[in-house]
Amino acid sequence: MRILPFLLTAFAILLTPQWASAEDRKPNFVFFLVDDLGWTDLSCYGSSFYETPNVDKLATSGLKFTNAYAACQVCSPTRASILTGRYPTRTGVTDFIGAAQPARWKRNTKMLPAPYEMQLAHDETTIAEILKQNGYATFFAGKWHLGSEKYWPQHQGFDVNQGGHDRGGPYGGKKYFSPYGNPSLEDGPAGEHLPDRLATETVKFMTEHKDEPFLAYLSFYSVHTPLMAREDLKQKYQEKKETIKHGEIWGQEGARKVRLVQEHAVYAGMVDAMDQAVGKVLAGVDDLGLTDDTVVIFMSDNGGLSTSEGHPTSNLPLRAGKGWIYEGGIREPMIVRWPGTTKAGTETSQYVSSVDFFPTMLQIAGIEVPQNLTIDGMSFAPVLKGSEIDRGAIYWHYPHYGNQGGSPTAAVREGDWKLIEFYEDGHLELYNLADDLSEENDLAAKKPELASKLHAKLKAWREETGAKMPTPRKGA
Repeated sequence: MRILPFLLTAFAILLTPQWASAEDRKPNFVFFLVDDLGWTDLSCYGSSFYETPNVDKLATSGLKFTNAYAACQVCSPTRASILTGRYPTRTGVTDFIGAAQPARWKRNTKMLPAPYEMQLAHDETTIAEILKQNGYATFFAGKWHLGSEKYWPQHQGFDVNQGGHDRGGPYGGKKYFSPYGNPSLEDGPAGEHLPDRLATETVKFMTEHKDEPFLAYLSFYSVHTPLMAREDLKQKYQEKKETIKHGEIWGQEGARKVRLVQEHAVYAGMVDAMDQAVGKVLAGVDDLGLTDDTVVIFMSDNGGLSTSEGHPTSNLPLRAGKGWIYEGGIREPMIVRWPGTTKAGTETSQYVSSVDFFPTMLQIAGIEVPQNLTIDGMSFAPVLKGSEIDRGAIYWHYPHYGNQGGSPTAAVREGDWKLIEFYEDGHLELYNLADDLSEENDLAAKKPELASKLHAKLKAWREETGAKMPTPRKGA
């Protein structure tokens, strides 16, 4: 009779998930989302002014994407798309939260912008909620900007929220330095720097949950305005700027001037500090012995700010920047490291969208996408394994006027072709991105059949996803 308790205990052990086992453990996810980081704002993506050794090291150990896209040219819609795998037209979050709704619109524009949802609805299913249901500890740090308090990260599947609230930037207290005046983040010692603090909180969470699978989502406030850098980094890049002979160079995008060279010392210091924070988190992963168990993702939420609010960066060779439907507003730096799967130091030209993270992460974790969910993303896990996917068309719809000069627009990319529709006057522009990365040669008039075909797809997609449209103004 004494053998029975032993057998029961052994049976119980067999039924218990052993996350500490290298064979059985589900992979951890560390997701870095940088705010307003442009496609060429990293050394590994071509910057000769900003220094980003830690992100560069991540690129040399993982897979770099050269055709990765945000689902929108401004922040909140892209952030919702990452969490849900759904286009902004489905979540209803089509503008940055806080932008004026049509009833309060005061600007002298040709159209009234469409209404939009000012929170990520609770009935949306987030990647954090699904991972949590499947045994993951979930953590969020930094910028949220997806609704008022009852819609903050802790109500959207995250066990821990360090710094996420309704604001789109670090606008309280001393902004990027403690005291922060952030309702979701305790102040640190006077002068503490926000990027480093968020990295510290991320490492702390990983340490506390190293024996179970986790999602650590570090959503930087950097490098969003206000333009503020640590004094040592500001001085570093001011000295570097003095070695540049040409100085500032400007171009024109619509009614806005656009910066054409990277030489803003304060912005460079902000990029550098972000990179140091990434390095701190990745060192934490290594120190905890979790490198082989952890998938690392790095992405930006929209293009670099080049046409307003200090014009701090240049996105060349891409056209325009944040707030615009041109490549400078939507093409992003993206790196993924999946140990044992991605080949170190490689890159891919496979085009993907921010809606694709949701199904990709679930596939990596061995979790089925719930059948009751309608998602727009396609898993790019095969790309991480060295294959290609037929991604098909990806879409954008921005029925608003941003703060950076862009007007209401929509776009579709399929293969190398990108069609843009301008809602104010209905005109179309067509570009072959393989031949014309800078979108200088509009081929809509030369290829009317192709333009018409892509336009029909764009209109059908809008109808299918319930896109809300801007409306002409009387007398405009």
